[in-house]
Amino acid sequence: MTRVPAEPPMKPMLARLVRELPEGDAIVFEPKWDGFRCVTQRVNGDIEMFSRTGRPLGRYFPELTSALHQLPVERFVIDGEIIARNADRVDFASLMARIHPSPSRVARLSRETPASFMAFDVVRVDDRDLMNSPFCDRRAELEQLLAAAGPPLFVTPATRDRRLALEWLHSPPPGGVDGVMAKQAMSPYVPGKRVMSKVKLEHTADCVVAGFRLSAAQHDVSSLLLGLYVDDTLRHVGVAGSFDRARRQSLLADLGPHVVALSGHPWRHGFALEGGPMGRLPGAAGRWTPDMTLDWVPVAPCLVVEVGYDQLDGIRFRHPARFHRWRPDRDPHSCTTAQLIGSQ
Repeated sequence: MTRVPAEPPMKPMLARLVRELPEGDAIVFEPKWDGFRCVTQRVNGDIEMFSRTGRPLGRYFPELTSALHQLPVERFVIDGEIIARNADRVDFASLMARIHPSPSRVARLSRETPASFMAFDVVRVDDRDLMNSPFCDRRAELEQLLAAAGPPLFVTPATRDRRLALEWLHSPPPGGVDGVMAKQAMSPYVPGKRVMSKVKLEHTADCVVAGFRLSAAQHDVSSLLLGLYVDDTLRHVGVAGSFDRARRQSLLADLGPHVVALSGHPWRHGFALEGGPMGRLPGAAGRWTPDMTLDWVPVAPCLVVEVGYDQLDGIRFRHPARFHRWRPDRDPHSCTTAQLIGSQ
């Protein structure tokens, strides 16, 4: 008999991005872990795990489904984050590599790079619906539910001490914390709504613009291809995008005079040749080689732009950077990876 896949239990509660920690006595702070958001449920004895977008995740993390089976209740819905560790640091690239279609590879990676589940909310325990309960009460239920659990299941730390939350916010990347979550202690769980705050610092870098991509209509610029120097080599580190219409058109005017033939360009032999799982993320520094379609326009590496970014994977921006301003005062060769926070 073919098993019918379970429906995702609910849309997870979301967060709005802010750049400073909110203040108030009724705020609970938690570390924001660098992993996959996951809502997991146990219904009729089966463990199901779903991503934020409803994609089933359980088959990729058998070590987690096995541990969740041991929880001492017949039914639950728990919200949390899946993380993977490499030595003493959280490793998002290792986590990306876990999403693989081969059962044998899934089994091998579950042993070589085992994942952990950092639980931070619970909305059902057996027949009790906790969705309308205050967060502080749900937190107490979560701690009780996982009291006897051990690795790979954890309850994320929580505090009302703003000074400790500031330490989490400014902790070095190897700690695996890439921000802080701020939650109202009396807030219910509201699926699909931005009720929480996600606090992330923005860093800036001066990057060389080495190319651009056109919009679908070919009338303006959709993204800038950014580079930084490592010794004398210009490395592709990501893109800047999400421009409004006026900026897209002005960028085309700015870049047009600097368009060059690929034959003399630093990236004529390709870029991001080492590959990596981050290239699968929208806006990441994806790989390009000359045998592929030339979907970008080369420009002379003479223009410098200041961009904002929040997360790095090595020397690459994980997400599209944000355009701040042109830097005509900067020498492109002075734009090196040494300026990236946490890349060393």
